[in-house]
Amino acid sequence: MDEIIRQATTVLKGMWKHRWLGIITAWVIGLLGAATVLRIPDKYEASARIYVDTQSILKPLMSGLAIEPNRDQQIMILSRTLISRPNIEKLIRMADLDLGVKTKKDQEALVDDLTESLTIKSTGRDNLYTLAYRDEKPDRAKRVVQSLVSIFVESSLRDKRKDTDEAKKFIDEQILVYQKKLEEAENRLKEFRLKNIDLQTAEGKDYFGRIGEISAALATAKLELREAENARDALKRQIVGEEPSLLPDTSEVASGISVPEIDGRIDVLKRNLDGLLQRYTDQHPDVVGTRRMIKELEEQKIAEIAARKQAAISSPASLSNTNPVYQQLKVSLAENEAMVASLRARVTEYQARFNSLKEAVKLIPQLETEFAQLNRDYDINKKNYESLVARRESATMSGEMDSSGGGVDFRLIDPPRVLPNPVSPNRLLLVPLLLAVTLASGFGAPFAASQIRPVFFDSRALREVSGLPLLGNVTLKVHESDVLRERTDIKRFAAAVALLIAVFGIGITLLVIYSFRTA
Repeated sequence: MDEIIRQATTVLKGMWKHRWLGIITAWVIGLLGAATVLRIPDKYEASARIYVDTQSILKPLMSGLAIEPNRDQQIMILSRTLISRPNIEKLIRMADLDLGVKTKKDQEALVDDLTESLTIKSTGRDNLYTLAYRDEKPDRAKRVVQSLVSIFVESSLRDKRKDTDEAKKFIDEQILVYQKKLEEAENRLKEFRLKNIDLQTAEGKDYFGRIGEISAALATAKLELREAENARDALKRQIVGEEPSLLPDTSEVASGISVPEIDGRIDVLKRNLDGLLQRYTDQHPDVVGTRRMIKELEEQKIAEIAARKQAAISSPASLSNTNPVYQQLKVSLAENEAMVASLRARVTEYQARFNSLKEAVKLIPQLETEFAQLNRDYDINKKNYESLVARRESATMSGEMDSSGGGVDFRLIDPPRVLPNPVSPNRLLLVPLLLAVTLASGFGAPFAASQIRPVFFDSRALREVSGLPLLGNVTLKVHESDVLRERTDIKRFAAAVALLIAVFGIGITLLVIYSFRTA
């Protein structure tokens, strides 16, 4: 501990020896710093606040119909990428900052200055953004912020329209590609079906289903053919066993055989006779004439029946034709013969189809595999095509929703304005910092000088540094005039330090008073 105190004492004595160097350095640094602080131009800050509303009422209504991107993330990315070189160059033109630019170097310097000076701050969750810019001229700072607000809003709208157009363009290109693939697949299916049209059915059943159908139809046709043949044979046996019958005797006309054309006239006359008897007596001429006509027709009927009987006796072969049962059996037999012929043709056709399908049994699995592959490719292409068409409509609807303002709403909470007082430099902070730097330089200069040109203040330090034995030391007797001169020098040094601190104190006081007046 004593060694540390001794070393500190030695350093302080060395610094005290160069005290005037320190005070001069402090005054120089203080004056230069004060001049620099006073020469720093005042900068005014213009700012504006924008609220971005991404919660639109159309969002839940259009859910599932229109594509809704992450608006919050888009706005966040836009705020971070807004200060880019193209936007800065556009901002320079909009705010008329390029009027005083004459060279390319000046323009680059202006772009760099704006890039460093423009600030965009976000509160994060609330989508509230503050745009600020500082400049020496208040009106120019306000113009810059106004232009930045316009670029912020336009960039969002332009990006949305650009994204929608690019998405629709890409989807249209893909639709054309898949449309061509669909046409090619449909042509392949058409050629395959035309090539194998004989192996297809209207119901769309496969080959094995068709074989089952033909086999069932063939079995049914054979069964129906056997039934028709059995019915035909039974009819033949009935016809062989049926005996022809003779016509009845003419005396049984009233209760037996009828002649339709004569019986009809007799019935009409009998009805007329009943009507006449209700109005007239039996001697009335109309009644008598009607009875006579009825009698003549009955005699004519008896003669007709007798003629038929005579013809039947003279021609025995025609006896069977007069039997109604025999005639009905002959008709039924003819119908059954026709049915048997039809069923035989059907059985023959089904048998030929069945044999043809059995011959092609080795080709069908391969054809079905090819058809399944063609149909699978077609189904995949059709599904992708329909999905792309639906997405294109969704993209179109999304673009229309964005154009109508249903996506993002920009609200200018605080319009661009300039604070009346300059925001920089903060001289109330710079002056005390300058005082601290001045005092530090006042201490640093004597310390550096004492280290560069060290002085030994006791014999012990000289012996330690030189490493040589010390034989003795000589003391200097200080004269009274030297003491007075030393005291005067100390007073001057103290006055210089006090004056330096007083000057800084006065400066800080004046700055405080000025700031309160302008606030």
